[in-house]
Amino acid sequence: MPERITYIDGDKGILLYRGYPIEQLAEHSDFLETAFLILFGELPTASQMQSWTREITLHTMLHENIKKFMEGFQYDAHPMGIFLSTVGAMSTFYPDAKQIFDKDSRLRQTHRLIAKVPSIAAYAYRHSIGRPYVYPDNDLSFTGNFLNMLFKMTELKYQPNPVLARALDVLFILHADHEQNCSTSAMRNIGSSHVDPYSSLAGAAAALYGPLHGGANEAVLRMLNEIGSVAKVPEFIKKVKSGDSTRLMGFGHRVYKSYDPRAKVIKKIADLVFTVTGKNPLLEIALELERIALQDDYFITRKLYPNVDFYSGLIYQAMGFPVEMFPVLFAIPRTAGWTAQWEEMLLDGEQKIARPRQIYVGPNTRDYVPREKRS
Repeated sequence: MPERITYIDGDKGILLYRGYPIEQLAEHSDFLETAFLILFGELPTASQMQSWTREITLHTMLHENIKKFMEGFQYDAHPMGIFLSTVGAMSTFYPDAKQIFDKDSRLRQTHRLIAKVPSIAAYAYRHSIGRPYVYPDNDLSFTGNFLNMLFKMTELKYQPNPVLARALDVLFILHADHEQNCSTSAMRNIGSSHVDPYSSLAGAAAALYGPLHGGANEAVLRMLNEIGSVAKVPEFIKKVKSGDSTRLMGFGHRVYKSYDPRAKVIKKIADLVFTVTGKNPLLEIALELERIALQDDYFITRKLYPNVDFYSGLIYQAMGFPVEMFPVLFAIPRTAGWTAQWEEMLLDGEQKIARPRQIYVGPNTRDYVPREKRS
């Protein structure tokens, strides 16, 4: 399908948003500016950025009934289950979202989605640990406010650590879109029925919930914990190469056949985060695993290089997030990509309702046999 949003050259390790290299955006941009680029095709002017930021800031508050809805979940409900259910429920709070061919209505839903998914995510987290919800603080940046809603305790004014806020900005930029992956395809397929964007996004988030998609960085942490120490890395590598059930998580990608460009950026961010949080004890294992794998012909010939999930879990864990929050943290920035992909699909004059071609390989025509005569 034609697409104007994200370009990937997997052999060369290139990732572009609307033509801009991911490395440049990660260095110079922030998430809200990158979201504007992904959604509208160009980097914003100063006045556009001011207006865009104001609109997002004004929509961060959740309807009180949404809070009540979220309070109905079991105390130990998975934050991602709460997240996708709440996003889907938002379609009932904003019936104007059904006007999908009204440009002004689509823009309103875009503002709401980008602004409210961090609030939903933070409320889901607070609910899962039994703490009261924290209202948005419009004085803070997009990521600073998210940290406030997650971690504020009894202080009158939460002051986010600028290093951690910047790290979240970069992580959000890296995860904002990534071509036609499982969840993005779900967003487009569901949207092709002309349902509202909240319902489509709930389906995309459900696809992201799966351990092969949004849970990949959790699998990396599990692997590093199982290895246990740097001394055991060679033994683990040997098991992987022997072809038994041991898998090297966080290496290789369906698209990238060289070093994932997002992994290079995220590795630098990890160093900054660890100066604030202290070094994640699993980092030394990860570095040794990467060092050996990048020198071993077994992995080089198979083009197994570190991907974005290899380091992102270590950073999130160091910042204090439980592993259950990892797919939710993925869904927040991906909302920008999902929404852009949804609108591109919607405005494609050749787009029809999705119906993948099926090749039937079942039994040929046969006659019904009465139950008493079946063997």
